[in-house]
Amino acid sequence: MGIDTVEQSAILLVDDNPTNLGILVKALSDAGYQVRVAQDGESAIAQTTYAKPDLILLDVMMPGIDGFETCRRLKAIATTKDVPVIFMTALSEVFDKIKGFEVGAVDYITKPFEIQEVLVRVQTHLAIQTLQNQLLAQNQQLQAEIRERQKAQEAVQVFLHAVSHDLRNPVTGGLMVLKSLLEEAESGTGAATISHSILQRMIQSHDRQLALINSLLETHSNDLIGISLQREAVNLHQLVEQLAADWQPMLKKDDVTLQNQLSKELPLVYADRNQLCRVYENLIANALKHNPPGLTLTLDANSTQVQSTPSQSAQHSQPSMLRCTVQDSGVGISPEQTADMFELYKRGEHARRTVGLGLGLYLCRQIVAAHGGQIGVESQPGHGSTFWFTLPIFDSSTKLDKL
Repeated sequence: MGIDTVEQSAILLVDDNPTNLGILVKALSDAGYQVRVAQDGESAIAQTTYAKPDLILLDVMMPGIDGFETCRRLKAIATTKDVPVIFMTALSEVFDKIKGFEVGAVDYITKPFEIQEVLVRVQTHLAIQTLQNQLLAQNQQLQAEIRERQKAQEAVQVFLHAVSHDLRNPVTGGLMVLKSLLEEAESGTGAATISHSILQRMIQSHDRQLALINSLLETHSNDLIGISLQREAVNLHQLVEQLAADWQPMLKKDDVTLQNQLSKELPLVYADRNQLCRVYENLIANALKHNPPGLTLTLDANSTQVQSTPSQSAQHSQPSMLRCTVQDSGVGISPEQTADMFELYKRGEHARRTVGLGLGLYLCRQIVAAHGGQIGVESQPGHGSTFWFTLPIFDSSTKLDKL
Protein backbone atom coordinates (compact mmCIF):
# COMPACT_ATOMS: atom_id res chain seq x y z
CA MET A 1 0.00 0.00 0.00
CA GLY A 2 1.33 3.44 -0.93
CA ILE A 3 2.33 6.06 1.61
CA ASP A 4 -0.49 8.37 0.43
CA THR A 5 -3.11 5.82 1.49
CA VAL A 6 -1.39 5.33 4.84
CA GLU A 7 -1.44 9.04 5.58
CA GLN A 8 -5.14 9.18 4.91
CA SER A 9 -5.96 6.25 7.23
CA ALA A 10 -7.10 6.82 10.81
CA ILE A 11 -6.50 4.13 13.44
CA LEU A 12 -8.41 3.98 16.73
CA LEU A 13 -6.48 2.30 19.57
CA VAL A 14 -8.63 0.95 22.40
CA ASP A 15 -6.58 -0.27 25.40
CA ASP A 16 -6.48 0.53 29.12
CA ASN A 17 -2.73 -0.11 29.38
CA PRO A 18 -0.71 3.11 28.98
CA THR A 19 2.46 1.17 28.07
CA ASN A 20 0.76 -0.66 25.21
CA LEU A 21 -0.81 2.58 24.00
CA GLY A 22 2.55 4.36 24.03
CA ILE A 23 4.26 1.65 21.97
CA LEU A 24 1.49 1.44 19.37
CA VAL A 25 0.92 5.19 19.06
CA LYS A 26 4.61 5.76 18.29
CA ALA A 27 4.88 2.86 15.83
CA LEU A 28 1.71 3.74 13.91
CA SER A 29 2.41 7.47 13.89
CA ASP A 30 5.92 6.85 12.56
CA ALA A 31 4.35 4.72 9.81
CA GLY A 32 2.24 7.71 8.73
CA TYR A 33 -1.13 6.83 10.26
CA GLN A 34 -3.45 9.22 12.09
CA VAL A 35 -3.84 7.71 15.55
CA ARG A 36 -6.60 8.27 18.10
CA VAL A 37 -6.87 6.66 21.54
CA ALA A 38 -9.63 5.37 23.85
CA GLN A 39 -9.10 3.54 27.16
CA ASP A 40 -12.43 1.70 27.42
CA GLY A 41 -15.19 0.36 25.19
CA GLU A 42 -17.83 3.00 25.97
CA SER A 43 -15.56 5.93 25.16
CA ALA A 44 -14.40 4.18 21.99
CA ILE A 45 -17.99 3.81 20.77
CA ALA A 46 -18.77 7.42 21.69
CA GLN A 47 -15.69 8.64 19.81
CA THR A 48 -16.72 6.93 16.56
CA THR A 49 -19.92 8.97 16.43
CA TYR A 50 -17.98 12.13 15.54
CA ALA A 51 -14.72 10.69 14.14
CA LYS A 52 -15.12 7.47 12.15
CA PRO A 53 -11.85 5.47 12.02
CA ASP A 54 -10.62 3.40 9.10
CA LEU A 55 -9.53 0.55 11.39
CA ILE A 56 -9.82 -0.29 15.10
CA LEU A 57 -7.21 -2.05 17.25
CA LEU A 58 -9.29 -3.32 20.19
CA ASP A 59 -8.09 -4.85 23.47
CA VAL A 60 -10.07 -7.84 24.71
CA MET A 61 -9.78 -7.36 28.49
CA MET A 62 -10.86 -3.85 29.59
CA PRO A 63 -12.79 -2.29 32.48
CA GLY A 64 -16.51 -1.96 31.83
CA ILE A 65 -17.62 -3.76 28.70
CA ASP A 66 -14.98 -6.09 27.26
CA GLY A 67 -13.66 -6.11 23.71
CA PHE A 68 -16.19 -8.69 22.48
CA GLU A 69 -19.17 -6.59 23.60
CA THR A 70 -17.55 -3.41 22.28
CA CYS A 71 -17.07 -5.02 18.87
CA ARG A 72 -20.63 -6.36 18.85
CA ARG A 73 -22.02 -2.88 19.52
CA LEU A 74 -19.81 -1.28 16.88
CA LYS A 75 -21.05 -3.78 14.29
CA ALA A 76 -24.64 -2.92 15.19
CA ILE A 77 -24.10 0.75 14.28
CA ALA A 78 -24.61 1.63 10.62
CA THR A 79 -21.64 4.02 10.42
CA THR A 80 -19.12 1.60 11.95
CA LYS A 81 -20.42 -1.84 10.95
CA ASP A 82 -17.95 -2.03 8.03
CA VAL A 83 -14.89 -0.75 9.94
CA PRO A 84 -12.36 -3.62 10.30
CA VAL A 85 -11.60 -4.59 13.93
CA ILE A 86 -8.40 -6.35 15.01
CA PHE A 87 -8.41 -7.78 18.53
CA MET A 88 -5.37 -7.44 20.79
CA THR A 89 -4.86 -10.17 23.41
CA ALA A 90 -2.06 -11.21 25.78
CA LEU A 91 -0.42 -14.62 25.31
CA SER A 92 -1.33 -15.44 28.90
CA GLU A 93 -5.05 -14.87 28.22
CA VAL A 94 -7.42 -17.51 26.88
CA PHE A 95 -8.63 -15.87 23.66
CA ASP A 96 -11.78 -17.32 22.11
CA LYS A 97 -10.94 -16.96 18.40
CA ILE A 98 -14.31 -18.26 17.25
CA LYS A 99 -16.20 -15.78 19.42
CA GLY A 100 -13.97 -12.98 18.17
CA PHE A 101 -14.80 -13.71 14.54
CA GLU A 102 -18.49 -14.25 15.34
CA VAL A 103 -18.83 -10.72 16.80
CA GLY A 104 -17.25 -9.25 13.66
CA ALA A 105 -13.45 -9.08 14.08
CA VAL A 106 -11.26 -9.62 11.01
CA ASP A 107 -8.04 -10.64 12.80
CA TYR A 108 -6.15 -10.67 16.12
CA ILE A 109 -2.62 -9.98 17.33
CA THR A 110 -0.92 -11.03 20.57
CA LYS A 111 0.96 -9.15 23.23
CA PRO A 112 3.81 -8.41 23.66
CA PHE A 113 3.65 -6.82 20.22
CA GLU A 114 5.91 -7.51 17.27
CA ILE A 115 5.71 -4.06 15.71
CA GLN A 116 6.38 -5.27 12.17
CA GLU A 117 3.60 -7.85 12.50
CA VAL A 118 1.20 -5.16 13.74
CA LEU A 119 2.06 -2.87 10.84
CA VAL A 120 1.71 -5.64 8.26
CA ARG A 121 -1.69 -6.78 9.61
CA VAL A 122 -2.97 -3.19 9.78
CA GLN A 123 -1.73 -2.48 6.26
CA THR A 124 -3.25 -5.71 4.90
CA HIS A 125 -6.71 -5.12 6.34
CA LEU A 126 -6.76 -1.48 5.28
CA ALA A 127 -5.90 -2.58 1.75
CA ILE A 128 -8.71 -5.16 1.84
CA GLN A 129 -11.13 -2.54 3.10
CA THR A 130 -10.07 -0.13 0.33
CA LEU A 131 -10.68 -2.80 -2.30
CA GLN A 132 -14.07 -3.63 -0.80
CA ASN A 133 -15.06 0.05 -0.87
CA GLN A 134 -13.94 0.30 -4.49
CA LEU A 135 -15.97 -2.78 -5.40
CA LEU A 136 -19.00 -1.36 -3.59
CA ALA A 137 -18.69 1.95 -5.44
CA GLN A 138 -18.30 0.16 -8.78
CA ASN A 139 -21.30 -2.02 -8.01
CA GLN A 140 -23.41 1.03 -7.15
CA GLN A 141 -22.30 2.72 -10.37
CA LEU A 142 -23.13 -0.43 -12.34
CA GLN A 143 -26.57 -0.61 -10.73
CA ALA A 144 -27.19 3.04 -11.64
CA GLU A 145 -26.16 2.36 -15.25
CA ILE A 146 -28.46 -0.66 -15.36
CA ARG A 147 -31.36 1.46 -14.10
CA GLU A 148 -30.63 4.12 -16.73
CA ARG A 149 -30.56 1.48 -19.47
CA GLN A 150 -33.83 0.04 -18.21
CA LYS A 151 -35.39 3.51 -18.32
CA ALA A 152 -34.12 3.96 -21.88
CA GLN A 153 -35.54 0.59 -22.89
CA GLU A 154 -38.87 1.46 -21.29
CA ALA A 155 -38.90 4.77 -23.16
CA VAL A 156 -38.33 2.98 -26.47
CA GLN A 157 -41.06 0.46 -25.63
CA VAL A 158 -43.55 3.19 -24.74
CA PHE A 159 -42.63 5.08 -27.91
CA LEU A 160 -43.30 2.03 -30.09
CA HIS A 161 -46.56 1.34 -28.27
CA ALA A 162 -47.61 4.95 -28.76
CA VAL A 163 -46.97 4.72 -32.51
CA SER A 164 -49.05 1.56 -32.69
CA HIS A 165 -51.80 2.99 -30.50
CA ASP A 166 -52.23 6.30 -32.31
CA LEU A 167 -52.17 4.84 -35.80
CA ARG A 168 -54.81 2.22 -34.99
CA ASN A 169 -57.80 4.57 -34.97
CA PRO A 170 -57.28 6.35 -38.32
CA VAL A 171 -56.23 3.11 -40.03
CA THR A 172 -59.31 1.32 -38.71
CA GLY A 173 -61.52 4.16 -39.88
CA GLY A 174 -59.94 4.13 -43.33
CA LEU A 175 -60.41 0.38 -43.61
CA MET A 176 -64.06 0.62 -42.69
CA VAL A 177 -64.63 3.26 -45.37
CA LEU A 178 -62.90 1.07 -47.94
CA LYS A 179 -64.89 -1.98 -46.86
CA SER A 180 -68.10 0.02 -47.20
CA LEU A 181 -67.09 0.96 -50.75
CA LEU A 182 -66.30 -2.69 -51.46
CA GLU A 183 -69.74 -3.76 -50.25
CA GLU A 184 -71.33 -1.21 -52.57
CA ALA A 185 -69.28 -2.56 -55.45
CA GLU A 186 -70.36 -6.12 -54.67
CA SER A 187 -74.03 -5.23 -54.23
CA GLY A 188 -74.69 -5.73 -57.92
CA THR A 189 -74.46 -2.15 -59.07
CA GLY A 190 -71.18 -2.88 -60.86
CA ALA A 191 -68.86 -0.34 -59.25
CA ALA A 192 -69.09 1.99 -56.30
CA THR A 193 -69.13 5.70 -56.92
CA ILE A 194 -66.73 7.57 -54.64
CA SER A 195 -67.95 11.03 -53.79
CA HIS A 196 -65.66 14.04 -53.58
CA SER A 197 -66.33 14.39 -49.84
CA ILE A 198 -65.32 10.77 -49.15
CA LEU A 199 -62.08 11.24 -51.06
CA GLN A 200 -61.36 14.36 -49.03
CA ARG A 201 -62.00 12.49 -45.79
CA MET A 202 -59.67 9.67 -46.81
CA ILE A 203 -56.93 12.11 -47.77
CA GLN A 204 -57.29 14.05 -44.52
CA SER A 205 -57.24 10.82 -42.50
CA HIS A 206 -54.01 9.72 -44.12
CA ASP A 207 -52.56 13.20 -43.74
CA ARG A 208 -53.18 12.90 -40.01
CA GLN A 209 -51.46 9.52 -39.95
CA LEU A 210 -48.37 11.04 -41.55
CA ALA A 211 -48.45 14.00 -39.13
CA LEU A 212 -48.73 11.61 -36.18
CA ILE A 213 -45.73 9.63 -37.34
CA ASN A 214 -43.69 12.81 -37.72
CA SER A 215 -44.74 14.18 -34.33
CA LEU A 216 -44.00 10.90 -32.53
CA LEU A 217 -40.51 10.83 -33.99
CA GLU A 218 -39.79 14.29 -32.56
CA THR A 219 -39.38 13.05 -28.99
CA HIS A 220 -38.03 15.01 -26.05
CA SER A 221 -35.14 13.44 -24.14
CA ASN A 222 -36.77 13.92 -20.72
CA ASP A 223 -40.17 12.42 -21.54
CA LEU A 224 -41.31 8.85 -21.99
CA ILE A 225 -43.36 10.12 -24.93
CA GLY A 226 -42.26 13.38 -26.47
CA ILE A 227 -45.01 15.80 -27.49
CA SER A 228 -43.95 18.20 -30.23
CA LEU A 229 -46.43 21.03 -30.79
CA GLN A 230 -47.09 23.09 -33.91
CA ARG A 231 -49.64 25.55 -32.56
CA GLU A 232 -52.12 27.56 -34.55
CA ALA A 233 -55.58 29.04 -34.15
CA VAL A 234 -58.01 26.10 -34.20
CA ASN A 235 -61.79 26.17 -34.64
CA LEU A 236 -62.99 23.39 -32.34
CA HIS A 237 -66.48 23.16 -33.85
CA GLN A 238 -65.04 22.48 -37.29
CA LEU A 239 -62.46 20.05 -35.91
CA VAL A 240 -65.14 18.02 -34.12
CA GLU A 241 -67.37 18.06 -37.21
CA GLN A 242 -64.53 16.56 -39.23
CA LEU A 243 -63.80 13.96 -36.56
CA ALA A 244 -67.46 12.96 -36.41
CA ALA A 245 -67.44 12.37 -40.17
CA ASP A 246 -64.21 10.36 -40.01
CA TRP A 247 -65.52 8.20 -37.19
CA GLN A 248 -68.96 7.64 -38.70
CA PRO A 249 -68.24 4.07 -39.92
CA MET A 250 -67.03 2.97 -36.46
CA LEU A 251 -69.84 4.82 -34.69
CA LYS A 252 -72.39 3.20 -36.98
CA LYS A 253 -70.94 -0.24 -36.31
CA ASP A 254 -71.55 0.14 -32.55
CA ASP A 255 -74.83 2.04 -32.98
CA VAL A 256 -73.28 5.10 -31.32
CA THR A 257 -74.82 8.57 -31.62
CA LEU A 258 -72.30 11.43 -31.55
CA GLN A 259 -73.72 14.87 -30.78
CA ASN A 260 -71.56 17.89 -31.58
CA GLN A 261 -72.85 20.63 -29.25
CA LEU A 262 -69.82 22.89 -29.62
CA SER A 263 -71.04 26.33 -30.60
CA LYS A 264 -69.85 27.81 -33.88
CA GLU A 265 -69.29 31.03 -31.92
CA LEU A 266 -66.70 29.54 -29.57
CA PRO A 267 -63.38 31.40 -29.45
CA LEU A 268 -60.48 29.78 -31.28
CA VAL A 269 -58.02 27.74 -29.23
CA TYR A 270 -54.24 27.99 -29.46
CA ALA A 271 -53.36 24.36 -30.11
CA ASP A 272 -51.76 21.77 -32.34
CA ARG A 273 -54.54 20.51 -34.59
CA ASN A 274 -53.15 17.00 -35.04
CA GLN A 275 -52.34 16.52 -31.36
CA LEU A 276 -55.83 17.75 -30.49
CA CYS A 277 -57.28 15.13 -32.83
CA ARG A 278 -55.29 12.54 -30.88
CA VAL A 279 -56.99 13.65 -27.65
CA TYR A 280 -60.51 13.52 -29.06
CA GLU A 281 -59.93 10.23 -30.88
CA ASN A 282 -58.49 8.58 -27.78
CA LEU A 283 -61.41 9.76 -25.64
CA ILE A 284 -63.95 8.58 -28.22
CA ALA A 285 -62.18 5.23 -28.63
CA ASN A 286 -62.05 4.86 -24.84
CA ALA A 287 -65.80 5.40 -24.59
CA LEU A 288 -66.51 2.82 -27.29
CA LYS A 289 -64.13 0.31 -25.73
CA HIS A 290 -65.57 0.42 -22.22
CA ASN A 291 -69.30 0.66 -22.95
CA PRO A 292 -71.90 -1.51 -24.68
CA PRO A 293 -73.39 -0.58 -28.10
CA GLY A 294 -76.11 2.08 -28.32
CA LEU A 295 -74.03 4.74 -26.61
CA THR A 296 -74.65 8.46 -26.89
CA LEU A 297 -71.56 10.69 -27.01
CA THR A 298 -71.95 14.41 -26.43
CA LEU A 299 -69.07 16.78 -27.19
CA ASP A 300 -69.24 20.32 -25.83
CA ALA A 301 -67.04 23.22 -24.69
CA ASN A 302 -67.26 26.52 -22.84
CA SER A 303 -64.79 29.20 -21.84
CA THR A 304 -63.51 29.52 -18.29
CA GLN A 305 -61.11 31.87 -16.52
CA VAL A 306 -58.13 30.24 -14.83
CA GLN A 307 -57.59 31.54 -11.30
CA SER A 308 -54.18 33.10 -10.68
CA THR A 309 -52.15 31.92 -7.70
CA PRO A 310 -51.11 34.45 -5.02
CA SER A 311 -47.52 34.29 -6.29
CA GLN A 312 -48.55 35.52 -9.74
CA SER A 313 -48.53 39.24 -10.34
CA ALA A 314 -51.28 41.04 -12.19
CA GLN A 315 -49.18 41.43 -15.32
CA HIS A 316 -48.59 37.68 -15.45
CA SER A 317 -52.15 36.46 -14.90
CA GLN A 318 -53.22 33.19 -16.46
CA PRO A 319 -55.08 33.33 -19.82
CA SER A 320 -58.66 32.29 -20.33
CA MET A 321 -59.12 28.63 -21.19
CA LEU A 322 -61.68 26.59 -23.07
CA ARG A 323 -63.07 23.65 -21.09
CA CYS A 324 -63.85 20.82 -23.48
CA THR A 325 -65.97 17.80 -22.52
CA VAL A 326 -66.61 14.35 -23.95
CA GLN A 327 -69.66 12.94 -22.17
CA ASP A 328 -71.05 9.43 -22.61
CA SER A 329 -74.24 7.72 -21.46
CA GLY A 330 -72.41 4.54 -20.54
CA VAL A 331 -71.85 2.38 -17.49
CA GLY A 332 -69.75 4.90 -15.56
CA ILE A 333 -66.50 4.47 -13.67
CA SER A 334 -65.85 3.66 -10.02
CA PRO A 335 -63.84 6.11 -7.85
CA GLU A 336 -61.10 3.48 -7.50
CA GLN A 337 -60.61 3.40 -11.28
CA THR A 338 -60.67 7.17 -11.77
CA ALA A 339 -57.87 7.68 -9.22
CA ASP A 340 -55.06 6.61 -11.55
CA MET A 341 -56.64 6.07 -14.95
CA PHE A 342 -54.42 8.69 -16.64
CA GLU A 343 -51.25 6.85 -15.56
CA LEU A 344 -49.14 4.87 -18.00
CA TYR A 345 -50.46 1.42 -18.95
CA LYS A 346 -53.60 1.67 -16.82
CA ARG A 347 -56.53 -0.12 -18.46
CA GLY A 348 -60.15 -0.37 -17.49
CA GLU A 349 -61.24 -3.61 -15.88
CA HIS A 350 -64.30 -4.04 -18.10
CA ALA A 351 -63.00 -3.20 -21.57
CA ARG A 352 -65.11 -4.85 -24.26
CA ARG A 353 -62.05 -5.24 -26.47
CA THR A 354 -58.73 -6.70 -25.36
CA VAL A 355 -56.67 -4.90 -28.02
CA GLY A 356 -54.77 -1.99 -26.53
CA LEU A 357 -52.13 -1.27 -23.91
CA GLY A 358 -53.75 1.38 -21.74
CA LEU A 359 -51.89 4.23 -23.42
CA GLY A 360 -54.86 6.30 -24.62
CA LEU A 361 -55.62 8.35 -21.52
CA TYR A 362 -51.93 8.70 -20.66
CA LEU A 363 -51.34 10.19 -24.13
CA CYS A 364 -54.26 12.56 -23.61
CA ARG A 365 -52.76 13.81 -20.36
CA GLN A 366 -49.33 14.31 -21.96
CA ILE A 367 -50.78 16.25 -24.87
CA VAL A 368 -53.05 18.45 -22.76
CA ALA A 369 -50.20 19.16 -20.31
CA ALA A 370 -47.95 20.15 -23.22
CA HIS A 371 -50.59 22.76 -24.13
CA GLY A 372 -50.59 24.08 -20.57
CA GLY A 373 -53.98 22.59 -19.76
CA GLN A 374 -55.42 20.03 -17.38
CA ILE A 375 -57.48 16.87 -17.83
CA GLY A 376 -59.82 14.92 -15.60
CA VAL A 377 -62.94 12.81 -15.39
CA GLU A 378 -66.26 13.03 -13.54
CA SER A 379 -68.21 9.80 -13.25
CA GLN A 380 -70.46 7.60 -11.18
CA PRO A 381 -71.22 3.93 -11.81
CA GLY A 382 -74.43 3.65 -13.79
CA HIS A 383 -74.53 7.34 -14.73
CA GLY A 384 -72.02 7.66 -17.53
CA SER A 385 -68.75 9.58 -17.60
CA THR A 386 -67.63 13.08 -18.54
CA PHE A 387 -64.00 13.51 -19.54
CA TRP A 388 -62.86 17.13 -19.57
CA PHE A 389 -59.72 18.98 -20.57
CA THR A 390 -58.72 22.63 -20.89
CA LEU A 391 -56.98 24.45 -23.72
CA PRO A 392 -55.69 28.03 -23.98
CA ILE A 393 -57.86 30.43 -25.97
CA PHE A 394 -56.10 31.93 -28.97
CA ASP A 395 -54.71 35.41 -28.47
CA SER A 396 -53.18 37.11 -31.49
CA SER A 397 -50.63 38.84 -29.27
CA THR A 398 -49.18 35.48 -28.17
CA LYS A 399 -49.39 33.51 -31.36
CA LEU A 400 -45.62 33.79 -31.94
CA ASP A 401 -44.68 32.51 -28.47
CA LYS A 402 -42.01 29.84 -28.48
CA LEU A 403 -42.95 26.53 -26.98
